[in-house]
Amino acid sequence: MSTIQKTAAYHTLGCKLNFAETSTIARQLTDAGYSKVSFDDKADVYVINTCSVTENADRECKLHVKRAMKANSEGLVVIVGCYAQLKPEEISQIEGVDLVLGAKEKFNILSYLDDLQKSRNEGIVHSCEIEETDFFIGSYSIGDRTRAFLKVQDGCDYKCTYCTIPLARGISRSDTIENVLQNAREIAGKGIKEIVLTGVNIGDYGKGEFGNKRHEHTFLDLISELDQVEGIERIRISSIEPNLLKDESIELVSKSKSFVPHFHIPLQSGSDDLLKKMKRRYLTKLYSDRVAKIREVMPHAAIGVDVIVGFPGETEEKFLETYNFLNELPITYLHVFTYSERENTEAADMGDIVPISERKKRNKMLRILSEKKKMAFYQTQLGNTLPVLWEHENKEGKMFGFTENYVRVQKDFDAKSVNTIEFLKLDKIESDGTVSVLNSYENFLEKV
Repeated sequence: MSTIQKTAAYHTLGCKLNFAETSTIARQLTDAGYSKVSFDDKADVYVINTCSVTENADRECKLHVKRAMKANSEGLVVIVGCYAQLKPEEISQIEGVDLVLGAKEKFNILSYLDDLQKSRNEGIVHSCEIEETDFFIGSYSIGDRTRAFLKVQDGCDYKCTYCTIPLARGISRSDTIENVLQNAREIAGKGIKEIVLTGVNIGDYGKGEFGNKRHEHTFLDLISELDQVEGIERIRISSIEPNLLKDESIELVSKSKSFVPHFHIPLQSGSDDLLKKMKRRYLTKLYSDRVAKIREVMPHAAIGVDVIVGFPGETEEKFLETYNFLNELPITYLHVFTYSERENTEAADMGDIVPISERKKRNKMLRILSEKKKMAFYQTQLGNTLPVLWEHENKEGKMFGFTENYVRVQKDFDAKSVNTIEFLKLDKIESDGTVSVLNSYENFLEKV
């Protein structure tokens, strides 16, 4: 007698770490007999992995619950992730939500599904005090055939005054090196060319590796071991704190066979006064030293920067300190965040509030600066022959990929090129901001 296979659909909000964890949950359900379907298809279970960093966490959560209910009004809706840990009771009141799982429970989703009934009133909450979240679940995501996000660390012991992540994810803790290497080998075995290392504070890797607060290993130990894994063409480091990015790690990347010349280093402000108010663990001198070291050993490296505008006390003068600091730094691009108040953070109770209209104006100024920086960097790369990893998407007859140093390139779609690395000469910047390349035949003619 045949049984009807259950189906599950997934939607992820927020960071690469969330994508890695959604993939792990999806593999658990697949192993238990659920087949994966699109989020807009009829499914038995809809899993929404939420984020607390975005300003509109509540609105985004409700939007995707409605999407699920539109696809199947009888489908079970499960909410996990940072927002689920911070606001479980509020989420349980959203019409259509059946189950809310906090940080400790999200990887035990299967134990809650068997007896779960469609809610007619409010969802069931299984949440814990964040202090209880002191274990590590290794995760990796495979969103396409080109790259995978590999989680190596979770949680954060820093107390930045604007941030809710420690409240949502708990203390800093790490996967063991053995598990990370095993996951990397599994990813390599699937034919994936690039791994992106993810975590909340990956430079703090090694703390809590064996359930204690000591650093059993360091971030340098981790990347040294990963550099030896066979079958991975590229490893990219996601966001890493400037005070934890040591010279030795930069030197290793510069000589590495796998790690690419691309760093993303959060700054948040170019004003030392504001960095102190934010309780960041460095000042602008250390930050500029990190950038200088990278440029010294990898002149061609891409360097991305996170920055917050509109933090309490950010006067016009202090904003211009940030603008001028970034303008003079040899960086590649910015991720600009507009400050928004978060409950249970120190910054929410600070005075000197910056008007919303001023926050938006400053955000726009830095986004324009980012585009100028990126185009100037792309200009320096024209004429270079660089390895490009091609992605699977066919967008109006074009395909896209990235060089090792994060230049986004395009060419006419060719199915045979998907998930391959080609050495191609960067030709010119197109109107959409990508770089076109000479094709293999044109490259050959240039060499002849």
